[in-house]
Amino acid sequence: MKIVVLAGGISTERDVSLSSGSMIYRALKNRGHQAILLDVYLGYEGETQGIFELERDWAAQVGAIGPRKPDLDAVKALRKDGGRRFFGPNVLELCSQSDCVFLALHGSCGEDGKIQACLELLGIPYTGTDYASSAMAMDKGITKDIFKAYGIPSPPGIRLKKGEKDLGKVPLPCVVKASCGGSSVGVSIVLAQEEYEPAKEEAFRYGDEVIIEQYIKGREFSVGVLDGKALPVIEMIPRAGFYDYRAKYQAGSAREVCPAELSEERTRRMQDIAERVFQVLRLKSYARMDFIMRPDGEIFCLEANTLPGMTATSLLPQEAAAVGIGFEELCQRILEHAMKEKKEL
Repeated sequence: MKIVVLAGGISTERDVSLSSGSMIYRALKNRGHQAILLDVYLGYEGETQGIFELERDWAAQVGAIGPRKPDLDAVKALRKDGGRRFFGPNVLELCSQSDCVFLALHGSCGEDGKIQACLELLGIPYTGTDYASSAMAMDKGITKDIFKAYGIPSPPGIRLKKGEKDLGKVPLPCVVKASCGGSSVGVSIVLAQEEYEPAKEEAFRYGDEVIIEQYIKGREFSVGVLDGKALPVIEMIPRAGFYDYRAKYQAGSAREVCPAELSEERTRRMQDIAERVFQVLRLKSYARMDFIMRPDGEIFCLEANTLPGMTATSLLPQEAAAVGIGFEELCQRILEHAMKEKKEL
């Protein structure tokens, strides 16, 4: 099949997305597909005729993920048109020529439903869940409201819009995070009162709403769901602090254990919650849910990721591998689900 792997963009997870896209692209090429890798924001300015037949390594220029967030101003400066439109040159044209778009985007303008809605309007098949469920899962405030309505355990917290005043003193310790962030960008654990306002200021850099919730100290886990069925639980053990951007993407910064060392009862409980979240957020194809468990065994679901990372250190591929699903097969299954969805429309 002719496949466009769409990555990059201008979210804080740009570098992660490019790494995911590179691995997906290589996996699809190894499976015999005519795949190309495109940066959704920078696009492609060459000749588009016969582009899927070109003998070219589209992932050759993609570097490793750095320890810090990407310089998005430098990326925007590369656009000759000043970036007035989000889509780069020839992106939509090439997507229209493809049989399917494999979404390797993460964060805003990628995981929030906007790209998905555009592709649907153009009649272009794409991987992952649809635009509505993407938007719901991306907004942590909406997700928390849905969790509460359906009885899914989640840390108690509040939503705060820019300019709003806090109603009363926020109990410490707490977690302050951007409502629509990803990869733990814009997340702070506040232990002292003097840290609270700077944490809010940092979170508001990434949007007009933040989530302030009770800090739960415990073990960190994640559970992928593929076609509605939970994969094995994976535990993330950072070398220091919590499972932040550096711990997620820098080799040696964290240790992952899959299957996690949990009792059968707690494993099944976490998997059941992950499958329930998949249902109530109306997700499709695949996703990954993040959890924290207190020392007393109480489990809390933190959020859902509708386009989880597919990098060399990513959690979902590790979980799939634990049940014998290799990376190439995982990509193929995600692709096949998208084509099945197209046939059923």
